[in-house]
Amino acid sequence: MGHAEPVFFRGLQDRDESGLRRHAGGTHTSRTIMVRELSRVLELPAPPEDRAGYAHAIVEENLLGKETHATRRLTNTRLGELYLLNPEVPAFRFMRTLAHREPKAVPLLALLLALGRDPLLRASAQVVLSLDEGQELSRAALQKAIKDGAEDRLKPEIQEKVARNVASSWTQSGHLTGRTFKTRRLVEPQPAAVVMALWLATQAGFSDTEALTSGWTMALDCGYRRALDLATAAKRLRLLDVYVAENVVSLDFGPLERLSGGHK
Repeated sequence: MGHAEPVFFRGLQDRDESGLRRHAGGTHTSRTIMVRELSRVLELPAPPEDRAGYAHAIVEENLLGKETHATRRLTNTRLGELYLLNPEVPAFRFMRTLAHREPKAVPLLALLLALGRDPLLRASAQVVLSLDEGQELSRAALQKAIKDGAEDRLKPEIQEKVARNVASSWTQSGHLTGRTFKTRRLVEPQPAAVVMALWLATQAGFSDTEALTSGWTMALDCGYRRALDLATAAKRLRLLDVYVAENVVSLDFGPLERLSGGHK
């Protein structure tokens, strides 16, 4: 696996109608990617049709079993920051559809969308993804990356908290293992995760061909060939269409859009 720097955006403004967010945000000052909570939300037998429905399930029905009303509200806010929880926005709608098709992909789907919305998590990507399998994560390198990514806007104690939270997030996604000392392990992405990565890449300004070597596929420990193989597997699962001619890749996410029910 190469150690090139993962690039996630090309020419995208701060906010995009697809659901990506380049500059604002910073959920990792207080939370992780919360895979357990997100999984519960995605497992709702009758998925809500709008953001208000998800808020009601989390806050009023206490879907996640939080002890206080204040904690429920905060959890709803933080999950919304990372994942939108709004079926009218393509990023969440597609993630929800892919999670239903491949539940095992939820940790990587969560990581991908969180990378698209929290710059603090993105700032940590180079440190984690550049590690060789079995190599120990340097907490100092992680904190420096966060400090640089935040452009010195965070106090040292907040930087330390963010470092703990992002390390936990990369552990939840499967990229790190261990408690006190975390070491790198390679993930095994599912076709659904690669579909999400490729779609995010195209929304972030990459061409279809470039999407297969962008930071989004690097976050799945995929090189070009592995990403293309998984995209082809996803085509067999009718999650997208992919065509290759003279080393030029064309991606069509129409199947995913149809599975997701369009703009519900």
